Amino acid sequence: MAIPFRIVAYGTNAAQTRIAADAAFARIHELNGRLSDYDPESELSRLSQTAGSDQSVALSPDLSAVLIRARDVSVASDGAFDVTVGPLTQLWRRARRQQALPDPELLAKARSAVGWSALSLKQASGQPVVARLHRPGMRLDLGGIAKGFALDEATRILRSYGLNRTLITGAGDMVAGDPPPGERGWRIELAPPDLPGAPPAGVVLLRRGSLCTSGDLFQHVEIEGVRYSHIVDPHTGLGLTHRRLVTVIGPDGMTCDALSTAISVLAPERGLALARRFGSDVRILQRDPRHQDQVETWGTTGFVRHLAGAKASP
Repeated sequence: MAIPFRIVAYGTNAAQTRIAADAAFARIHELNGRLSDYDPESELSRLSQTAGSDQSVALSPDLSAVLIRARDVSVASDGAFDVTVGPLTQLWRRARRQQALPDPELLAKARSAVGWSALSLKQASGQPVVARLHRPGMRLDLGGIAKGFALDEATRILRSYGLNRTLITGAGDMVAGDPPPGERGWRIELAPPDLPGAPPAGVVLLRRGSLCTSGDLFQHVEIEGVRYSHIVDPHTGLGLTHRRLVTVIGPDGMTCDALSTAISVLAPERGLALARRFGSDVRILQRDPRHQDQVETWGTTGFVRHLAGAKASP
């Protein structure tokens, strides 16, 4: 997945804890081989290779779980989150390397191959989920959801070994189990926003849940005087230009991962509503479009209770 994963776990036996951690890392490696769009032999890539044909493909439980949740978020966000965005992300990766906007004809062609509703998922009773990609040139990209699923699965593996006080991180995303001994939660310092006049980053206490962050803090490019994010808007095919940092806290990594991407694309009001719909909390920091030297802060009312200074829930 082109990112480092890190496990922190409390156990009573060092050797057994190491065995559990190795099993969790092995599970992440397995999922990378199955869900990567960089590996031409992955299950995901083989599915993409059937695009535009009349072929339906039976999916593994892992890929079907990710695609079903991706569809849920796509429907709820009106396509702000879309795993069929692969043709556009490929084009945008090249644009970032060359520091030049994509050719309009190539962009139009890529956009014609994108659309979450053109990915059908069906399941007969007792049978595997079957997928079909209806448009020629479609390519799936799970970069906005697979990492969260891997974190969930690694956490599940650790629990199966009896390790419940755990924290697993993958870049800006993480899944926490029970907190360290004597603590209310894992102390997580929020990513500092790369915005003038932004409030202090703050610290949250995370327990039995996930925290995912999206933004252009580290991955961006300036083209013709405009700063573009690595996050692609499925509707335009270009990187986002509104400076924004999104932090989502929710019950599981897979959902939080997808939500943080979708909310990066949506207007703030719709982003808050989307988070609430999936039982999650969110904070959005963005550059004020009317005053470039000021920052707007948006958030669900529940986000405050996760902050380190908040009172404990009864």
